[in-house]
Amino acid sequence: MAPALQRVGPLLRGAPRWLAQRGAGVSAQAGATVRVRFAPSPTGFLHLGGLRTALYNYIFARQHQGSFILRLEDTDQSRVVPGAAEGIEDMLDWAGIPPDESPRKGGPVGPYQQSHRLELYKKASEVLLENGAAYRCFCTPVRLELLKKEALRNRQTPRYDNRCRHLSSKQVAEKLSQGADYVVRFQLKEGAEPFQDLVYGWSKHEVATVEGDPVILKGDGFPTYHLASVVDDHHMGISHVLRGTEWLTSTSKHLLIYRAFGWDPPQFGHLPLLLNKDGSKLSKRQGDIFIERFVQDGCLPEALLDIITNCGSGFAGNQMGRTLEELIMEFDVGRITTHSALLDLDKLPEFNRIHLAQHIGDEKLREKLVTELQRQVEQVYGDQLVDREVLERGYVERILLLRKGHISHVKNMMAPEYSYLWVKPSVSREQLQSVSAELDEIGKLVIGLMEGQIDALTTEKLNEDLRGLQKQLRGTQYSSMMKLLRLVLSAQQHGPSIAEMMASLGPREVCERIKKALSS
Repeated sequence: MAPALQRVGPLLRGAPRWLAQRGAGVSAQAGATVRVRFAPSPTGFLHLGGLRTALYNYIFARQHQGSFILRLEDTDQSRVVPGAAEGIEDMLDWAGIPPDESPRKGGPVGPYQQSHRLELYKKASEVLLENGAAYRCFCTPVRLELLKKEALRNRQTPRYDNRCRHLSSKQVAEKLSQGADYVVRFQLKEGAEPFQDLVYGWSKHEVATVEGDPVILKGDGFPTYHLASVVDDHHMGISHVLRGTEWLTSTSKHLLIYRAFGWDPPQFGHLPLLLNKDGSKLSKRQGDIFIERFVQDGCLPEALLDIITNCGSGFAGNQMGRTLEELIMEFDVGRITTHSALLDLDKLPEFNRIHLAQHIGDEKLREKLVTELQRQVEQVYGDQLVDREVLERGYVERILLLRKGHISHVKNMMAPEYSYLWVKPSVSREQLQSVSAELDEIGKLVIGLMEGQIDALTTEKLNEDLRGLQKQLRGTQYSSMMKLLRLVLSAQQHGPSIAEMMASLGPREVCERIKKALSS
């Protein structure tokens, strides 16, 4: 066993046997247990880009009967937003892609929050210090700022000059005895090995020639991303890392850290950016890309998952209406392209309409929609509900089935043109007679039609019956009769077809509204 592994061994105590074996050199290649992670920073709430990364990891795990882990990278405590950690996990649950292991659920390799793993990073940095792969840097913030200004003045990219790399053991001991503050830096070596990215193919970045030695452990004892992600991915047995393309150039650096520990790295795949349809970055400032906003707007999680995969790659086609199960079946990491994914949120209502129709058509899913619509009706029209029967399950369910494929959100049913469904309309006889002088005759014919109905009303049969009634009238055109019935039933000039209105309201209510109009 390599010296580094001998020292790191205690860090794996308490981990599952399979994990300890992986640390001893078991590769993350085909045949090994697939474990992937989504590792956001709780410096804000989950947004569309983060949801997409989490989704790809979830799909990959499910395809390979593996595990999907949520790890919160909260080492930058100054930027942590209260409630963000809980909110991220809430939104993954809402989206239907819950983690198998997480801060909330726990698991065999926790804790799953980096701020609770500081002792692990400290011991890992000590290993690198002992084997010469890292060193203590005593440079003050003032000196580092001067280096940065000097580089910018010379139109160069700011980089640390590796000054403290060359301190002797005696010099380091002397500074420590004086209580000097320090950070731990990783010593970048030339000769970075190429690696095969699952998306970008063979890549290699000679980071030592363009970067200064990076800080891996800060003065406050918190690690930077470079150390924490490597240590955590190894300790948690991560086999594949699917993360944003912004980390592609850092991967060679991370592989050097893996080599310094003597660990086998996972396979890497970097996902292209998710951009607006015009190629601009998704804006977080207006809050219009955070998942909470879509939840509040009544967006279905399936619609959101569908649109963020539809605009990207990794699937054979881009048809609308795919379920999560279909996404899992169709996903192929080899199909992910290096092109940025352009997201057109203007199409989201159409995606939601398609998935809402699927929900309405499913008896179990429809039950939730009925409850939600009942809640919204009570909230919007509560004081006006003279007839509480409009909240009965059968009535609400019938309305949803009739509107299937026509609405994109349940809240659409709260629009003014649907108010007739929940509140009895009021219209004067004079107004009705201005449309047709045959008000009484039309009303009696429709009442006769409705009173003879035994089976459930269908729009097809009603359209046929209404055509037949119009033929019995002498001076009223079909369009005038429909306009008159619309006013009687809803006091409105626009809305669904008359047949649908009648099917929604039911024979008894249609008769009551017509009788009221005739007697007014």
